[in-house]
Amino acid sequence: MATAKQPVAVPTATSVDDFLASNPDERRRADAGRLRAIMGELTGEPAVMWGPSIVGFGSYHYTYESGRSGDAPLVGFSPRKQHLVVYLTGGGLEERYAALLAQLGPHRAGTGCLYLKRLDDVDESVLRQLIERTVRVHRGVDRASRQ
Repeated sequence: MATAKQPVAVPTATSVDDFLASNPDERRRADAGRLRAIMGELTGEPAVMWGPSIVGFGSYHYTYESGRSGDAPLVGFSPRKQHLVVYLTGGGLEERYAALLAQLGPHRAGTGCLYLKRLDDVDESVLRQLIERTVRVHRGVDRASRQ
């Protein structure tokens, strides 16, 4: 169990291939494979397990106003039972990317993540834009603009 001093998700030596292959849902495995390829292409980073269930790409350092800081993947995903969860820019996702999310297709948005049922149901070019913008923001190349 993580404490205030220990991040919940840190890079591990667990095999991404083994983790993805262990998913019992064939469609979810296929979607995870596609998303892995997309994120790898857009980040130029290899897939690494962050904690027991997040496939992350690259990393960035963050510091909250409270002074708490840590490292997180630039982008990542988790092929859960109900949804494919895509981890993007933390905080204000719906406000920051309202126009893009309106074009994405069926999804649910959380604070910094998207919940997708199937990749085939969403516009992949829009998803790619969301991923690219998140990577740019986390690398400090772009401000978290609202689009």
